[in-house]
Amino acid sequence: MWFFAVKMIPGPAIEELRALLGERFSVSQAVRAHHGRDESYFAPVPPEAVAFARSTDEVACIVAVCRAHRVPIIPFGAGTSVEGHILAVHGGLALDVSQMNRIVAVHAADMDATVEAGVTRKQLNDHLRDTGLFFAVDPGAEATIGGMAATRASGTNAVRYGTMRENVIALTAVLADGRIVHTARRARKSAAGYDLTRLFVGSEGTLGVITEVTVRLHAVQEALSAAVCSFPSVKEAVDAVIETIQSGVPVARCEFLDALSMRAINRHFKTAYPERMTLFLEFHGSKAGVAEQAAAVQAIAREHGGSDFAWATKPEERSRLWHARHNLYFAGLQLKPGARYVSTDVCVPISRLSECLVETQKDLDRSALPIVVAGHVGDGNFHLGILFDPQKPGELDEAKAIYERLVARALAMDGTCTGEHGVGLGKVKHLVAEHGEDTVSVMRDIKRALDPENLMNPGKVLRI
Repeated sequence: MWFFAVKMIPGPAIEELRALLGERFSVSQAVRAHHGRDESYFAPVPPEAVAFARSTDEVACIVAVCRAHRVPIIPFGAGTSVEGHILAVHGGLALDVSQMNRIVAVHAADMDATVEAGVTRKQLNDHLRDTGLFFAVDPGAEATIGGMAATRASGTNAVRYGTMRENVIALTAVLADGRIVHTARRARKSAAGYDLTRLFVGSEGTLGVITEVTVRLHAVQEALSAAVCSFPSVKEAVDAVIETIQSGVPVARCEFLDALSMRAINRHFKTAYPERMTLFLEFHGSKAGVAEQAAAVQAIAREHGGSDFAWATKPEERSRLWHARHNLYFAGLQLKPGARYVSTDVCVPISRLSECLVETQKDLDRSALPIVVAGHVGDGNFHLGILFDPQKPGELDEAKAIYERLVARALAMDGTCTGEHGVGLGKVKHLVAEHGEDTVSVMRDIKRALDPENLMNPGKVLRI
């Protein structure tokens, strides 16, 4: 149970914000409720008001009002987080940047783009359709670029194209004292000063409000091919992945789904995939290169018991395959009507991935709860979706216990408590277990230096 001191927004602050924003400032119950819940298992905690900003300067003005009246600020993008990032646990104002959705500039020759924080990844890729370029980070959800930067998001393409850490070149943020900082220029490398870009990527709104992001773009490849392959066990599937990576095959996507996940997909999409441990793969490159990569991976998979290869080379076939993978979240919910997820992820060195997944599977087999397992196993990251009935407290307790054991297992294998979901509310204590108190105390010092009054998304990442 979490207990927090909630700070009310004083009347003068409400009047100042209403004068500044007009109809884009709201205290209505419906608007507040929408901004008070995410995809986590935590109970909803609505803010006391919501402000919709349309520019960096406007964000700075909103922050100035909040600072003057000591009002906490919770940055809000699309609300797709899964660790309680947007819950107003100390009260305050939800600062919604979804209307900041301009694509500021695309520099095709430099392969980068600058966008406002409310632009979504799909919106950006639609805009880039005729340029021969694309934005590669794909967490599945239709998240905002600002939110993805704030949580250091990752996704299915990370094994080849990297996470938000590798794909953010520069950003603009408004600090708690109202200063507007530009963390870098567009040059691909720099040795000038501290790397503030990396400081803000993954800060989860606790250091400032991200308002613009310059991202790296990649060339659309000549040929793309996808495949599905099933395996008799977790170990054989993951060992095939490890050998593929160690062999230097440049797989673009490498996703693992367990048998229950495949059953959920078949039921939801009326498909007929084998309900076994399964890899979803994708290859990018020239036609000859893609064929060579696919043949190499098929041979490796066969050595590890892989079978039922199904290839997809047409765009509509690939889209159908990845649509099923990306919508596992919704497919899984059908396994237990009325249920909610405790969703968590960890990441371990790839050499320990097979061991971690095998031990986790043993743990899951002892539970009566339906639990789907999926992961971006090409970089050692996997997720559990533990389905529980919110009307039965014992089920939530069991789900949390599985969650805790998974994190402890990953940390014991020199892994991390979160590969991409972030810390939020759910993993504050695990951050200390992972890094140690001395390291976390340095993080607290940074937080206090930039946000001495703890107004920026308080309660998340660190205990202050």
